[in-house]
Amino acid sequence: MTTLTPLPLPEEAVEARMPFWEHVVELRGRLIRAVVALALGTVAAYALRFSLWRLAVLPLERVLAPYGVTAPQAFAFTDLAEPFIVFMRLSFWTAAFLVSPYLFLQLWGFIKPALRENERRYAGTFVVTTSVCFIAGALFAYFLLFPAFSDLLLAEAVKAGLRANLKPEPYLDIFLYTVVGTGVCFEAPVLFFFLGRWGFVTPAGMLAHWREAVVAILVSSAFFTPGDALTTTVLFGGVLLALYFVSVLVVAAARKN
Repeated sequence: MTTLTPLPLPEEAVEARMPFWEHVVELRGRLIRAVVALALGTVAAYALRFSLWRLAVLPLERVLAPYGVTAPQAFAFTDLAEPFIVFMRLSFWTAAFLVSPYLFLQLWGFIKPALRENERRYAGTFVVTTSVCFIAGALFAYFLLFPAFSDLLLAEAVKAGLRANLKPEPYLDIFLYTVVGTGVCFEAPVLFFFLGRWGFVTPAGMLAHWREAVVAILVSSAFFTPGDALTTTVLFGGVLLALYFVSVLVVAAARKN
């Protein structure tokens, strides 16, 4: 009697049958690698903490220059531990910025088994695109958006006759909120690529609801941006609206492939 040898399962089927706890172990391993990368990056960045702080206050210094005030003169602290905490947080987010390609690589490695074979060829494109989008958004905020916010907020204080006496930690909060938040917003095209690829959104549907998108974007911009409503809301809202229409093109390309 002939014994039939079962054919080996394709790689996709094997991965599909991967037990739940193996996915958990896989996630744990990737999280550990990401944490180690962030920790090493933070240690390296902390060695350059004073240079990083000068870079963080540079946009404000340019805004203060017309008023004859330098950045060191504008800052004061009342908590002995505040400078250390500020430098540690700044070092951590600098590390996150620098190792973001590696973090996105770990993210891709985790979601890769859930994709079809023909979708896995986007690995390099995913890592490069997500990294470029995040870094581009952060640079846009650093050079354009945050200085605009600072200028508007400082103008309000000057009109009220107030003197700058800033605390480092609240300043770092709004700085990171603007720079990191804008970097995350610039990931919208990548998100919409997968939403379009999996059939959750269509270009026609996005264009049909563009008016609702404009209203939602303007409301979100008014809520999340400080300062003058007309200028900052329109500026940030215009960026988000441009990303929305870029995402329409991305969804169209994703559904063709």
